[in-house]
Amino acid sequence: MKVTILGSGTSTGVPEIGCVCEVCRSADLRDHRLRTSVLVEVQGKRILLDCGPDFRQQVLPLEFAPIDAVLLSHEHYDHVGGLDDLRPFCRFKDIPVYADSYTSGQLRKRMDYCFAERVYPGVPALLLQEVDAARPFCAGGVEVVPVQVMHGRMPILGYRIGKMAYLTDMLAMPDAEYVKLEGLDCLVMNALRIKPHPTHQSLDEALRNAARIGAKDTYLIHMCHHIGLHAEVEKCLPPHVHLSYDGLSLELP
Repeated sequence: MKVTILGSGTSTGVPEIGCVCEVCRSADLRDHRLRTSVLVEVQGKRILLDCGPDFRQQVLPLEFAPIDAVLLSHEHYDHVGGLDDLRPFCRFKDIPVYADSYTSGQLRKRMDYCFAERVYPGVPALLLQEVDAARPFCAGGVEVVPVQVMHGRMPILGYRIGKMAYLTDMLAMPDAEYVKLEGLDCLVMNALRIKPHPTHQSLDEALRNAARIGAKDTYLIHMCHHIGLHAEVEKCLPPHVHLSYDGLSLELP
């Protein structure tokens, strides 16, 4: 399995427009964060986890090859704003997009031109598939286990594929969901900033959850400029926890 962090930033990205803090002015490319998205390549398939407004920029340097499925965590713009940019990939085939019922309903309103019964030529050929948080499903022939987490008071989805799991925008997780995350080699999970936030994990909260889940390695995503400089924060983390960065590529067994 190959896991590529396409984007590791929160909704505003880093640098944040108009900010002159040391992180936003950093020359270290690891501090430049596009909106969160991850590409998983497994069993000969390519599965995209979230598709934010930076998707086009994120995939231009990559090989142009089919995307077999898209898994969406929730309907916020920084996680779905790039769906229209999937149109070149639809030259290969129609792309199934998996989401919970609420997200699906919002997408049908927001992007009705993609999901209407009769679509005009040229729109992305997306096949919207509703996911039940309690049931595993197959995406592109690959088994996926949905994991329900709480984005503040809003239930959203994370996903487990093999021994890798992706959790973003999480503040808390119901106790019953932790069992789905046993035996992970790789956990990709959000940590917004140092100080607590009402809808996202802080760094300390993420470290506590990483310890509870017990993955061999945890890579933090969905970070804003208030997380601090990559080079400084990385030195303070436990050996099995890492700040991710855009373009980070992980080869898993």
